[in-house]
Amino acid sequence: MDLKDIQNLIKFVAKSGASEVKLETDDVKITIKTGGEERSETTTYVQQIPVNAPMGQMPMQQQAPTAAAPAAEAASEDSKYITIKSPIIGTLYRKPSPDKPVFVEVGQNIKEGDVLCIIEAMKLFNEIESEVSGKVVKVLVDDSSPVEFDQPLFLVDPS
Repeated sequence: MDLKDIQNLIKFVAKSGASEVKLETDDVKITIKTGGEERSETTTYVQQIPVNAPMGQMPMQQQAPTAAAPAAEAASEDSKYITIKSPIIGTLYRKPSPDKPVFVEVGQNIKEGDVLCIIEAMKLFNEIESEVSGKVVKVLVDDSSPVEFDQPLFLVDPS
């Protein structure tokens, strides 16, 4: 069983909603647990304290900020890019070792199969390879930071 098979199994278990899956073959034993039933619900109560305004003043109406328009603009700009997402949970490293340069920089052209980063999961270092060719537009994760499954890592312009 290779890394791709394990990653596909993890994706399947995450989508299925199962809380635990065990798989044993002759040479591999895998247990995948999700946090499905172990999550505890937390209820937060917010108490608002009334504030008495002086009678002579009328409360000013607040206008909603128009940040939605730039956010929608940015989303439409990003839609032409391909998002490379994390296939596993772990710690992302942009360099093969601390004294080496990063695998890819913004503006660098990459091709299919190029190593973009390494994700350490359970003391195993997994090279994350590009599945597309193009130009790296944005790096979305800092070096040595934890990443979640399906978290966006890089934006690539395929043109």
